[in-house]
Amino acid sequence: MMVTTLQHETQSLIDILKTLPPALKPRLEAYTDGACSGNPGPGGWGAVLYYQGLEQDLSGGEPLTTNNRMEMRAAIGILEALPHPAQVEIYTDSQYLRDGITRWMINWKKNGWMTSDKKPVKNKDLWLQLDALTTKHQVIWHWVKGHSGHPQNEHADALARNAIIAQQMGMMK
Repeated sequence: MMVTTLQHETQSLIDILKTLPPALKPRLEAYTDGACSGNPGPGGWGAVLYYQGLEQDLSGGEPLTTNNRMEMRAAIGILEALPHPAQVEIYTDSQYLRDGITRWMINWKKNGWMTSDKKPVKNKDLWLQLDALTTKHQVIWHWVKGHSGHPQNEHADALARNAIIAQQMGMMK
């Protein structure tokens, strides 16, 4: 795949997407990953967005979080960054994220956000955000094996790990 990285250019991929007509619903790809130093501990998330040969990195972190929350924040970060409804294929190495959004959430909602064991769903706040965002965007979820040499997944993982370092150094709010 031929990719142009926009990190050092004046116009970001997100800025380019803002110029498209909202009715266009562009087809995008995103690779996401979350990481945590300790679980819980300082965490980071990374995401790489692709559109027509262009690429943009997004990342963030939290001082005290879990790996699952960072996996979810990566997907939320991508979807929140999109200025208009889009068709997005999200690739994640988190079965928790993929299965939660594609299999489990429907029953959690029916059961008042309780699991089949009658316990409150963990990370409900983030599941609610994802639910709202997947109503706005058409999302197809894919699972990829983590740490297996998949270039885009490794890129997202590096962004997440760098976000942890930035968090530990006090470089992130």
